[in-house]
Amino acid sequence: MNRARLGLLTGTHAVNDLYQGLVPALLPFMVAERGYSYTAASGLVLAATGLSSVVQPLFGIYADRAPRPWLVPLGFAVAALGLVLAGLAGSYAATWCAAALCGLGIAAYHPPATVAARQAGGGSQKAMSVFSVGGGCGSACAPLLAAGVVGNGALHRSWLLALPALAMLALWFAATRRDARPATSARRAGVQHGAANDWRAFALLTAVVVGWSIPYVTVMSMLSLLATRELGAAPVVGAGLLTAFTAAGAAGTLLGGWLGDRLGRMRPIRIGYVLALPALAGLVLAPSAAWAWPCALVLGVTMFLPFAPQVTLAQDYLPRNPATASGITLGLALSVGGMAAPLLGLLSDAQGLRASLVAALCVLCMGTALALRLRDRRSVVATAARC
Repeated sequence: MNRARLGLLTGTHAVNDLYQGLVPALLPFMVAERGYSYTAASGLVLAATGLSSVVQPLFGIYADRAPRPWLVPLGFAVAALGLVLAGLAGSYAATWCAAALCGLGIAAYHPPATVAARQAGGGSQKAMSVFSVGGGCGSACAPLLAAGVVGNGALHRSWLLALPALAMLALWFAATRRDARPATSARRAGVQHGAANDWRAFALLTAVVVGWSIPYVTVMSMLSLLATRELGAAPVVGAGLLTAFTAAGAAGTLLGGWLGDRLGRMRPIRIGYVLALPALAGLVLAPSAAWAWPCALVLGVTMFLPFAPQVTLAQDYLPRNPATASGITLGLALSVGGMAAPLLGLLSDAQGLRASLVAALCVLCMGTALALRLRDRRSVVATAARC
């Protein structure tokens, strides 16, 4: 394990996902200062996140053709540029294009950075979980940073939001300028060992990730509303419940990586899906906010137990195209949850929030059934690292 390189990549992941989180974090200030409607604000989220998810596999294909470590710094730098331009733009059209530019930078970053982190970690599940949590920490800091920089009608100070990217760029070039062995993809290792892509198994894993993303987005969107509107809790309790779920997810990601290294990665995948079912069912049936707290904590941990093992499993299913595998599983498949959110919102309006959670539980049941059919595959990256 190259701990220095893994730490550097984890830092870039935090910075990159900081800008991913800053897009929705800036929306309330844009609505207040520029008078955007909720529809217009939603359009900016679609420009950033929707476009990013769709084009991520394309960047994965591009990164698989030859080692392109420069995509890592270029990705988060372009994301920062787009975010700053969105804050300074004078028209909605310009703001939308800037948000799309931010999304393109985020999409360019993830496939090569994920593969480089896998290689730096020597095939370790724990290393991948650390890299993943780095991105979560960056997203978690976005609302506080947005409020501190552009709060109280100060969108003109958006240029200050570029400082984290500039600092990370300086650190990246200082750490890699003398590195003769760039952060390459694992493609060469896959070809060297004669590994073949298993597209059928990868398709099954993609379906599993879709079955995970829809319940996850549903819980993220409706957990606070469930606490305040259905369980009669104060808004601060709803916000705290969502924060607890997110924090438990970070803990579950680290625990899943640790278990994957010690018990094999299939066990945290299967255990996570199976135990997430009663936790989500507990939320559906929760009679009070006090009951919802332990359910949300257990759900956060169990839903994220499979996260890091699924990423490495996807790369081992497609050892000749690991960046493409990362782009599809982390980009396109996860975006399905966001695409399903409006439909579940309509269901909530018609039947109530619990009906949407029941629908999410049904989707998670199907995802669990598919996850139990997954089979492990020998890690080419770990083999190459040992050699």
